[in-house]
Amino acid sequence: MAKRRQILVIGNNENGCTPELEKIAYEVGVEVARSDSVLITGGLGGVMKAASHGAHDAGGLIIGIIPQDDPSFANEYCDVVIPSGLGLARDFLNALSADGVVIIGGGSGTLSEMCAAYMHKKPMAALRNSGGIAAKYADQYIDHRQSVKIVGVETPKEAIDYILSQITA
Repeated sequence: MAKRRQILVIGNNENGCTPELEKIAYEVGVEVARSDSVLITGGLGGVMKAASHGAHDAGGLIIGIIPQDDPSFANEYCDVVIPSGLGLARDFLNALSADGVVIIGGGSGTLSEMCAAYMHKKPMAALRNSGGIAAKYADQYIDHRQSVKIVGVETPKEAIDYILSQITA
């Protein structure tokens, strides 16, 4: 049996997540599940919870890698909870666990995960219409090394289709 693809979804936590971002994240989660990929998130609220909810409703498998050492912090849609106890360093664990990354909005924590993914040349798709870090880095490289271009997309389906094309390429 072949390893299932693992797609990380990152973005605003509950403090900066608007209903519009929740809707986008939910739809991304649905698309991850429809692609028979495993959804990985940071396991908490905001975009992470909304994507997990979407994947759950579509019958997907959801893994939450949380920064705390207590699994009770994870959102209720996580099928598998990994309580890393690593705090912010868990961003690297999230990025390294993924075959590809979808970025929805986001701030400095999202940027941290993007940088970890960038350094390990993970394909990334950013939802242009979601604002935040996603909009800022869509169709850009993070630095002069130009390791991986962060591809800007318009829809959740486009994001997953792009990531899948890079994983299977």
